[in-house]
Amino acid sequence: MTRERAGKRSYTRTERKRGRYIKARPAGDRPEDIAFDATLRAAAPYQSQRRATSDNDLALKLRRTDLQRKVRVRRTGNLILFVVDASWSMAASERMEATKGAIFSLLVDAYQRRDQVGLIVFQRDRARLVLPPTNSVELAQKALRELPVGGKTPLSSGLYLAWQVIENARRRDSELRPLMILLTDGAGNVSMTGMPAQEEANRIAELFQQASLRSIVVNMEHAAFDRGLAQKLAEALGGTCYNLPDLRAETLLSTVKREIEL
Repeated sequence: MTRERAGKRSYTRTERKRGRYIKARPAGDRPEDIAFDATLRAAAPYQSQRRATSDNDLALKLRRTDLQRKVRVRRTGNLILFVVDASWSMAASERMEATKGAIFSLLVDAYQRRDQVGLIVFQRDRARLVLPPTNSVELAQKALRELPVGGKTPLSSGLYLAWQVIENARRRDSELRPLMILLTDGAGNVSMTGMPAQEEANRIAELFQQASLRSIVVNMEHAAFDRGLAQKLAEALGGTCYNLPDLRAETLLSTVKREIEL
């Protein structure tokens, strides 16, 4: 995957024939959308030999192995899904305000870039999809006006709901580029299945890595008490862990933008 300069939308490889042709590769058993320029270049070195061993007088002698298929890219959008721990295990109100600020900033240019932003919060006994994926600032303002905080930490529920939201979005658009931003200290204490809560969360996290879904964990544990749980969770996700001791909307926004542009 490649990306234009900041402020532009992402590019992703596509199997459609409407994308921009960037290179070619051997067609193999898929002789379709043929790149004629690349096919001619592949066949050119063998023309003298083929003329010497052929009885026909064709100007150009092609073999199936010469065929080159176009590789195309097209513009696509990002789904930026925030998943936020709203329990008392962290300074939840502060985290929520920083998240709201980052969401609103991302939504300002989301329409132009085809990006969507969503928000899941988890606290007490379950996770809730507070803001379904959208590029509407007005809808976000209504959804984020008041968010509950407090209670236990159903981390695995938050991860599982995030997985469902992303999978549903990918079914609607297979070329969408999802990115999950998880704000947590990595400590869960509510289980959905009766399995130990921490083990359950790590197993659900592995689904993200197996599907090559992009994710980052913003570690909310105070440095003096950090048990390394957020880092372990990021490893299970196959993502990156950031420590942002001075969490503000600006720092969270800049972190997310760096990840989008990778």
